[in-house]
Amino acid sequence: MYLAKMNSSEWIVAHCVVGFFERNRAETEAKGYDAKRLPPGQYLTERFPVLHVGDVPTYAPGEWTLSVTGAVSTPFTIGLEELRAMPAVEFTTDIHCVTKWSKFDTVWRGVRVRDLFARARVESAATHMMAHAEYGYTANLPMVDATRDESIVAYAYDGADIEAIHGGPVRLVIPHLYFWKSAKWLRALEATTADAPGFWEQNGYHMYGDPFLEQRFWGD
Repeated sequence: MYLAKMNSSEWIVAHCVVGFFERNRAETEAKGYDAKRLPPGQYLTERFPVLHVGDVPTYAPGEWTLSVTGAVSTPFTIGLEELRAMPAVEFTTDIHCVTKWSKFDTVWRGVRVRDLFARARVESAATHMMAHAEYGYTANLPMVDATRDESIVAYAYDGADIEAIHGGPVRLVIPHLYFWKSAKWLRALEATTADAPGFWEQNGYHMYGDPFLEQRFWGD
């Protein structure tokens, strides 16, 4: 019914878009990847697209810090070298952007969020986390998602320091959710006792953001 109401130009555009996604998925399988790794509505790319709000920040040596605050018994603030000195993990994972690109087999190294909250002695009443980044950017997460094994405060990507355009010196990495939840230029982790929308969530994005359920916007 919807296609019948389109004019010819609109139909051609819609047909081309659908065709691109179908071809990309077929190409993904032809490369030997399991098609189940690519969420619905996504296309695979080998690039790492650059998307963010505001300018790319720069920091003088020793200027960057990370604070762990909120519903914790012992809040603290650390610098980059102290973060790097903490026990770290490295893993390979797929990432999925809400703008519909996915990138497979990305390699990240950093400190688990749960280890930072353990050091701060997070309170049992804490149910959520708000990530705070430069320019007032925020992203909300359930605490159970923020403290998964693969949820990290990352300082290295693909064996090198994270480039500033990709969130360096430090960004959040929450790979099982759309990548807007993985805030660039991270500055604070706040434990909270209730959920609240972050920057994009206030502007129409989904409160949770599961790529396999296509939870892009309110109501999805």
